[in-house]
Amino acid sequence: MRRPPEAKESNTPPRPATTSVRHGWHGAEWLWAAAIIAAVFAAYHPAWGAGFVWDDNGHVTRPDLLSLHGLWRIWFEPGATQQYYPLLHSAFWVEHRLWADSAPAYHLANIALHAAAAVLLLAVLRSLSVPGAILAAFAFALHPACVESVAWISEQKNTLSAVFYFSSALAYLRFESRRGKGAYLLAAVLFLMAVATKSVTATLPAALLVVAWWRHGRVSFRKDVVPLLPWFALAAIAGATTASVEHHYIGATGASFSLGFTDRIAVAGHAIWFYLGKALWPVGLSFIYPHWDVAAAGPSKFLYPAAFALLLAVLFAARGRARGPLATALLFAGTLFPALGFINVYPFVYSYVADHFQYLAISILLSAVAASLATAAHRLPQQARLVSAFVAAAVLAVMGSATFAQSESYANSEKLWTDTLATNPGCWMAYQNLGGIKLGRGDSAGATDDFRKAIELYPSNHEAMNELGVAQMQAGQLAQAETTLRAALVVAPNSTETHLNLGVALLEEGKADEAAMHLKGVLEVDPSNVKAMKNLAGALFQTGHPGEAEALYAKALEKDPDDAQAHSDYGAALATDGRYGEAIVEYQRAIALNPQLVVALKNLGAAFIGGRRFDEAADAFRKALSVVPDSAPLCNDLGIALANEGRLEEAAGQFRRALAIDPGYEQARRNLGAVTSRR
Repeated sequence: MRRPPEAKESNTPPRPATTSVRHGWHGAEWLWAAAIIAAVFAAYHPAWGAGFVWDDNGHVTRPDLLSLHGLWRIWFEPGATQQYYPLLHSAFWVEHRLWADSAPAYHLANIALHAAAAVLLLAVLRSLSVPGAILAAFAFALHPACVESVAWISEQKNTLSAVFYFSSALAYLRFESRRGKGAYLLAAVLFLMAVATKSVTATLPAALLVVAWWRHGRVSFRKDVVPLLPWFALAAIAGATTASVEHHYIGATGASFSLGFTDRIAVAGHAIWFYLGKALWPVGLSFIYPHWDVAAAGPSKFLYPAAFALLLAVLFAARGRARGPLATALLFAGTLFPALGFINVYPFVYSYVADHFQYLAISILLSAVAASLATAAHRLPQQARLVSAFVAAAVLAVMGSATFAQSESYANSEKLWTDTLATNPGCWMAYQNLGGIKLGRGDSAGATDDFRKAIELYPSNHEAMNELGVAQMQAGQLAQAETTLRAALVVAPNSTETHLNLGVALLEEGKADEAAMHLKGVLEVDPSNVKAMKNLAGALFQTGHPGEAEALYAKALEKDPDDAQAHSDYGAALATDGRYGEAIVEYQRAIALNPQLVVALKNLGAAFIGGRRFDEAADAFRKALSVVPDSAPLCNDLGIALANEGRLEEAAGQFRRALAIDPGYEQARRNLGAVTSRR
């Protein structure tokens, strides 16, 4: 198919049925590409120095995956990463080698990938001679609905896969026009890279068939379908793999995913119109949107899919006059298909829609809108065209400003969740995550309030119940924590995390036997759980099994040798068994890791007394008192060490100091009497 003459191209927008694939750019197009890149970086300036939010730490390469063996696991061990997207996690692996855990570097990389995707969209549209290609590329680059994909590091899966997606489409269009094996192989490899980055790109072969129909008015089985058959097979494998990983490793199971087929149709129809609305009028954007109650919606829920089916029927009837609208509707809905509710994905727990679900699809819709506007503007007088160009520039400026403002929400997790609640006050997930942030900084009261709100909004939320129990433990409310954690186990009886936390709460309450039962259950499911080992060792120690406690402490410290508290507890078990020399070594290791660990200093002093090393005992107690100078028991212990050294006057001074702090401390009073009588 030959390219239309230049004169016709300059005066009349090309019609889909007569367009041919263009290859190569001239100088002006490179300038437009540079302008798109500059606009993207300017619009996303607030994200340049942003931090990690929500599950970013689950995507940025974990320490256990940083080695070459870790890279092997990324490719060949499903479950080693949050999702089985091996090329994405390989990219994160390389990035970690370049800039480690620098959040701004990851943000800049994601912004650069989005800019590259926008430039590649421009190249694809130019190749197809689509009117308004520059407007479409700028709109995609600056659209605020894309912010979730660009300013959230976890969604590098979107930006990177889009680069491969558009590159593959570009290479395939070259193959279509020249039928060269090299172009086909390049397109196929790029498609494989796209689905290995995110499986939503598996919709590309179907999209290419729609484009072929739009361009030629028909689809040839030999010319159009046959080359894409291997791609469809790969797409099916990618989709099945993602569905399996979501089910078995991520947790896309349970009541939240038990929709019937008709309800899934209702969700899909609602979602399509929702995304259409956010693309054309991007106001009220939210990190998490309200969760639709499909079951309570009644028959009206089918109005959405019925309206979309009617739209398709009208566009199908009009295809003889214009194929573009039908092609746009098919491409938009088809690209959204993996996220429309027919395949269970974990985010459906809290919402059926998300801005990042439509990252690729919105590029199609914006391209169609830009083409329509460019075609209409082309028919206007010259002066009116200039006005329309200024209007388009103003709209893009508004979009860029909205993107700038939206990307500010990703500065840190607390701001993200606070901004989410401003747009979606009923978001239990936001309250739960805000509670986690407050719990991490020691604000147990604030965390408790947020977890309670999360549970009010989602009563069967066992994760929020579990975290509420932890907050109550942190506040010293052990009885309330026990009640809360038992309630969480009613909802999720197999939650190892809740069994672990309940075991810890029971241990702190002095219910060591019952604590041991829960902690043993955790280790049966997860034998390498170090926290469970340490706490079970503590429970065994309290119930008179120091030998078993010692063995568990030793095993736990092999896995986590830098835990000062565990070294101290291990020393206590050894000391109880009369093994003072070994206990002293463990206490000293604990103090080397944390010189402020008073319990280790106190126990070290006691062990030295047991070994009749009184001068070293006194030194340990003095160091403990330098941390907590108003401790009457420590003053008493120091007095005992000094008295055993024969330093009776100094010992008496420490006993008096203890009594000054706590006048009712009878042991110190008796000790003072004893040393006084010996002087």
